[in-house]
Amino acid sequence: QVQLVESGGGLVQAGGSLRLSCAASGSIFSINAMGWYRQAPGKQRELVAGITSGGSTNYVDSVKGRFTISRDNAKNTVYLEMNSLKPEDTAVYYCYAFRNRPTVTYWGQGTQVTVSS
Repeated sequence: QVQLVESGGGLVQAGGSLRLSCAASGSIFSINAMGWYRQAPGKQRELVAGITSGGSTNYVDSVKGRFTISRDNAKNTVYLEMNSLKPEDTAVYYCYAFRNRPTVTYWGQGTQVTVSS
């Protein structure tokens, strides 16, 4: 089992910044990727950013150039630095950890990000 603890959400004005953290504990040795999905009211869930065990990153087009995902393997933690925030970034952000052998996805509790205009 893997437990994910998220932190860093909050309320910011448009153009501001937030840094999300997701700390993993438990049976973490076979985790292949971590990152964040987000869910906004009336919108589909979308993958915001991910980072693999090899260090490869990917982002949804709408956040490229504004968000940066990184990891600290020693702390079993991933970070999402969000800059130049826009109201359309408002959503609940869910940290995930993915294992592909066998295929299992673990989820954090979610953290609310609200960007006001």
